[in-house]
Amino acid sequence: MSSTTTTTQTTSQVETKAISKPLGMRVNGKQWHAPKKAFRPGSGLTSYEKRTKERQLLAAVKAKEKELKDEKEAERKRRIEALKEKRAKKEEKERYEKMAEKMHKKRVERLKRKEKRNKLINS
Repeated sequence: MSSTTTTTQTTSQVETKAISKPLGMRVNGKQWHAPKKAFRPGSGLTSYEKRTKERQLLAAVKAKEKELKDEKEAERKRRIEALKEKRAKKEEKERYEKMAEKMHKKRVERLKRKEKRNKLINS
């Protein structure tokens, strides 16, 4: 009987010694002080679920902002492209008018048709 009680006492003593085992000698020599932990004032204030929900909401907002920004950029590019096409047409029209001053009207028409054919073939 006494042997079983001594074994339980020794195991409990071993467990307490394992729990309160020092981490090593302190550099400053003050081993009687309790070891300090890092100061993190905001560590336990919000739960993990709440943080994940906030991250999901933030990700959704960012995705929506990106979508709106992309739409705005596409609209801007479309306007710029339309403006470039308009300017190119105007320039081509002026060029044909200048040619018409020097050449006969039917020859200018033939050149227009020829250039259109070349443009279609090349593109």
